[in-house]
Amino acid sequence: MNNRRKNRLYVVLAIMLALGLATALVMYALRANIDLFYTPSEILNGKGAEQEKPQPGQRLRVGGMVMPGSVKRDPQSLRVSFQLYDNSGVVNVSYEGILPDLFREGQGVVAQGVLETGNLIHAQEVLAKHDEKYTPPEVSDAMKKNHTRPAEAYQNAQGGRS
Repeated sequence: MNNRRKNRLYVVLAIMLALGLATALVMYALRANIDLFYTPSEILNGKGAEQEKPQPGQRLRVGGMVMPGSVKRDPQSLRVSFQLYDNSGVVNVSYEGILPDLFREGQGVVAQGVLETGNLIHAQEVLAKHDEKYTPPEVSDAMKKNHTRPAEAYQNAQGGRS
């Protein structure tokens, strides 16, 4: 192999190595920003065939209906706590900030935040469902599957606790 071909081979290998390193760094950076979508029952019982539950400290998005009678507001601050429910589960959400105008009991919401121990989600953002016809397929499927029981069924199962 002559010098010219050898130099070209080194340049191509260096470019491939640089591209591989850049791709690895981008994937590593994106991994920290991925928020998986869960329903309350998937948080309690696990998701998928492996029944994998999210770990405390994991960032996630949880979608469900706001339990009627569960919204508690702190009069001294913007802190709000409420419960989200679906067909077979209830989780608690804590949020500090201004809630969307469409937020109300019995309404579908998506809370994005960090899972704490005891199935508490410390939300950094709360999104309320709006009137438009479009809903992401994963959210639409979860809503159809999981929101068939009325909120009263959970209140009775919890012994009237909220």
